[in-house]
Amino acid sequence: MQNTTLFDQILRLAKRLPPREKIRLIEQIAPEIEQDMTGVSESKRQSLRGAWRKIDITEEDIITARQEMWGEFPRGDF
Repeated sequence: MQNTTLFDQILRLAKRLPPREKIRLIEQIAPEIEQDMTGVSESKRQSLRGAWRKIDITEEDIITARQEMWGEFPRGDF
């Protein structure tokens, strides 16, 4: 709660700055943010290659799925 209040106060003050002072503020704070972000590692993405390897889908399964999807197309109530 207190951090939110402090942030809101800082944001209000920053919005009141003239444009050149806003630029100076960004120039001062951006390198610190960049430095803080270098320590944060992105989570590694898992490859989806072979994800369906153990799934056994037959031609008949595909035909049935198509019939279910397209069975009532085009509908007559339009």
